[in-house]
Order: sequence, then structure tokens, then C-alpha cells
Amino acid sequence: MQKAKVAIALNPSRIEGTIKTANLIGLPDFQDMVVFIKPNFNTADPPPGSTHIDSLRTVIRIIKEGGPRRIIVGDRSGPTSTRKVFMEKGILELSDELGFEHMILDELPDEYWEKYDPPGSHWRDGFYFAKPAIEADAVISLCCLKTHRFGGYFTMSLKLTTGLVHRKNMIELHSSVRKQRMMIAEMNYPYSPKLIIMDGVDSFYKGGPMKGASWKANLTFASKDRIAIDAVGLAALKMHGTTRHIQTKPIFEQDQIRRAVELNLGVSSPQEIEIVPVDEESSDVALKIEKILRAG
Repeated sequence: MQKAKVAIALNPSRIEGTIKTANLIGLPDFQDMVVFIKPNFNTADPPPGSTHIDSLRTVIRIIKEGGPRRIIVGDRSGPTSTRKVFMEKGILELSDELGFEHMILDELPDEYWEKYDPPGSHWRDGFYFAKPAIEADAVISLCCLKTHRFGGYFTMSLKLTTGLVHRKNMIELHSSVRKQRMMIAEMNYPYSPKLIIMDGVDSFYKGGPMKGASWKANLTFASKDRIAIDAVGLAALKMHGTTRHIQTKPIFEQDQIRRAVELNLGVSSPQEIEIVPVDEESSDVALKIEKILRAG
């Protein structure tokens, strides 16, 4: 059985952690490709409330070395306007500096959205998903390690996809308290990222997604499997101590994880995950997280 690798770096530098974990997992072929980067720009709050500019800058530089045809950084924020978040994060200026396209998904016309209704869906009538992410040759996801004080319980790789779903679907998502975590997993059905990098240098172990109780974890994670990286992230939160919703429930019984497994979005058990430290300094914490992951 080929296992899904999750790389872990214990390093206070987001730049070094991103480079080391991405290289260990293996970069996609970017030559002449259209690459869509999905950051965590729900708001412009400081990390882990949103993607750190160092992480984004590093990923763009890594991709540019591969000779892509286009690089797009796209998102839909909420509750504030996406353009306001992009401006506060300095994305328009960064776009000019590094030569990539910024895409404010709220401002796309209707023809840029495609309806999906996954099998066994908990959505009343499906949801609309941003076509630029579907049509890209590679999607790179930049998520943060954090809890979510509302119905999602945690917001990592699977929850990051919310920003690719049309704003008009958000009322149903946020009002569906009992079904919300399954709906989050279902939003991932239309696409599959080529690489996921999760910033855990700073993490929320309570509260979130914008503000919360912060843990200086100095961790960076990378994987090609959304379920695997979220499962490892949950194990890391359990290692520190976190909310009762996470601490008291087995990782693969979490609704987001369980529903993602049902949809074949990645691994189906801890035994299918291989945690790989990027260096000797990262080995001890990787072993601690692996032990928690195996125990559930």
C-alpha cells in the first residue's frame, strides 16, 4: 500500500519551512501550466487568521522557477469584501512585484461558476464552484492550522475550499448547523489540489478562524492529500491541547474527515499516512504527532 506522505518542519521561519516541506513532498510539473493558488484570505487578520505574505511569496517564487504559463492567486473572502481583504494584505502590489494575476472571485460573472451536487449531498440543491480553479492545470492550497469556533470545529485544508464556493451558497452553509461539517467536505468534490502547504508556525488551538487562543507551534506541513494533512493537523492540536470537539473525538470520526473519506477525497485511515520530518530537528515532534494520529 502506497501511503500518503505528510512532511513536517519544526522551524520558526515560514520561508524555510515552506521550501523544505514542499521539496520533500515533491513539486508538480509547472512547465507551461496554469497554476491557481488558493490562500486563506477569508479575512485580512494576522496569521493564523490568514495566509502570511512570506508563505505566499515563497510559494510563488517556487512555482515561477518551474516555468508556468500563468499564476493566479484567487479567493473569495467573507464576511468582508474580497477586494478589501486583497488590498489590506497587499496582494495587488505583490502581483505587480512578482508578476502573477490576482483574481477576486466575487467579481467574476455567472459564467465563471459551475454547479455541483455530489453523490449523497447534504446541500439542498448543490453549490456553485469557481471554474478557474477547476480549469487550472494545478491548484496549490495554502491553509493554516487552526480551530473554528463555529460549526466547522477546525479549518485546515478541507475548510479552505469554502473560498472557492459562491457567496450565495454561504447562507445555507452557515445556517446548517448539523450538516455543516459534511457540507464542508462535499465542497471539495469538484477538484483536487496538487500540493497543500499548511502554516502552523502560529496556530489557534481555541477560537478561530479570525482570532483565537494562539500557540507558537513553529510547524509547517505539506502533503498532496487533503484528508491526510487535516488528520495530522488535528493530531498536532491534540498534542497541544485543544477544544473538546477535537480533543474527545477520534480523528477519522470527525464529520469533515469521515465525509471526505466517503467521497474518496484521500486516505481512509491513519495507517495510510506516513509522517516524514524534513530534518533531525523535526523528528521528535513528528514522532509525537504520529503517536497521537495512530491512537486516533
